[in-house]
Amino acid sequence: MPKEQYDFTKGNVLRQLVLFSGPIILANLLQSSYQIIDSLWVGNLLGASGLGAVSISSTIVFTMLAFVIGLNNAALTILSQQKGLKNDTGMRNYLNAFVVILTAMSLIFGIFGFVLAEPLLRLLNTPENILPIARDYLRINFLGVLFLFGYNFISTVLRAMGDSKNPLKFVALAVVLNIVLDPLFISVFDLGVSGAAYATILSQVVALAYGAYFVLSNKLAPFEPPHMPKWEEVKLILNLGIPSGLQMAVISAGLAAITGVVAKFGSQIIGGYGAAQRLDSVIMLPAQSLGISVNSMAGQNISKNNWSRVREIMKYGLLYNFIVMCTIGVLIFVFGKYLVMLFIQDQTAVHFATSYLQIMAFCFPFLGVNFVLNGIMRAAGAMYQVLILNIISFWILRYPFAYLFAELYQERGIPIGIGASFIMTSLVAIGYYRFGGWRKKKLFKSRET
Repeated sequence: MPKEQYDFTKGNVLRQLVLFSGPIILANLLQSSYQIIDSLWVGNLLGASGLGAVSISSTIVFTMLAFVIGLNNAALTILSQQKGLKNDTGMRNYLNAFVVILTAMSLIFGIFGFVLAEPLLRLLNTPENILPIARDYLRINFLGVLFLFGYNFISTVLRAMGDSKNPLKFVALAVVLNIVLDPLFISVFDLGVSGAAYATILSQVVALAYGAYFVLSNKLAPFEPPHMPKWEEVKLILNLGIPSGLQMAVISAGLAAITGVVAKFGSQIIGGYGAAQRLDSVIMLPAQSLGISVNSMAGQNISKNNWSRVREIMKYGLLYNFIVMCTIGVLIFVFGKYLVMLFIQDQTAVHFATSYLQIMAFCFPFLGVNFVLNGIMRAAGAMYQVLILNIISFWILRYPFAYLFAELYQERGIPIGIGASFIMTSLVAIGYYRFGGWRKKKLFKSRET
């Protein structure tokens, strides 16, 4: 076994969790910087119209990414269980199946996205003055979807194998290239907003090529020349991947609905909420990364029916979550105002965003509970159950609570309602983890009793 890979079926769980999750947190922080970098360069070099084109196109790209994340979650579960079973044949077969399915999906997304780019933008009421540049930006992104899919998939494969360090290298390479290529393509080559898209795609091409070469030359995963997979392999991948992709659609729609609640209070409150959400997306990365980590760790043990170790992973995951998220919460409570002012200066917007973050600071650990427990249940293959938990989280708790408390306490009620929903959602997740039937999900027959 390469030294970068962990066998999570033995060894010190806490040490493995800390060492394995650290690079994933850093990689996700770097990954999230992609759009920020594009926005900074486009905003400074091309102005508000260029930034608006990138922002509205990114909404469509995020929706497309939901299916990538869904298949990657399926890959993490299936491949980590095969790793735990030490089933080299199964690992090769499922790797091949994922490669074939992802390639086919890339072609479908690329063709339809290119053709439907303008209708999709019109569906989002894109202003006519930025429609042409937004359409070109979006079409280029759709043409490069294969590299986006492949680039993320290689990282997922290695994490399923217990390796989180090498994916960090690939992400870092892509981000550094994007920083360098953005101003070159936008300004020097005078390609405008399209240049930002070309820079991103080229960065991902290089990262994918380097990642594939690195994995194959070092034999980190048993890839083989693509061939037609068996139907039972395709069926299992889609059975796990589709509900996992729908989870992201549920989340995206829920966030949009809450934004509608915020919009009632005017542009200044929307601006403050937008700044708070940018910080929120970074604040939650450690908890999201913990979810990925426990998914891989629990998957290797679930395949061997090693339930005592799965419980240990759960306990240390929750402990790690509370330590990290409480620490972040304290920092946000103290320094939130100054972080908000990096994005906006309007006094009303800053005041709302600051109060929002100070209330949410006490609730971040509870949302982290969901990431950890959902990650473990996802490792068992309980994707539909996790989908239902997300529907409950966003549409039965978070959106109604935000709406109700906003009616009662105006804009001050929005963070109170969302924070209360975090607490309630964590209790629902704990209840289902304890009493639900997710442990009965069996993807493969274990070689051990």
